[in-house]
Amino acid sequence: MSEENIKKNGIEDKLTTIKYNCDSKTHLVPDENICSRCEIRCCTYICPAKVYSYDENSGMLNVEYENCLECGACKIACPYDAIGWNYPKAGCGVIYKQS
Repeated sequence: MSEENIKKNGIEDKLTTIKYNCDSKTHLVPDENICSRCEIRCCTYICPAKVYSYDENSGMLNVEYENCLECGACKIACPYDAIGWNYPKAGCGVIYKQS
């Protein structure tokens, strides 16, 4: 992909170029009691990979950990410190290009 194409495309297009080696177990563990009462839900909009979504019907926070970029923005942004966040086990997670 040329530099010109990268500048034209949005974050969604760029995210499709990232490779993952998914673990079978999540490395993101939100506290369900705190998250169900949260009204700001900043994790649903701070995450560049859109890992978090809130289901209004069930009152549950959905976590698609397979898409995580491991940036830690959700952990930092949560005002209630409700997201348990660890790096994926060795060999799993996002695969960054070696330079």
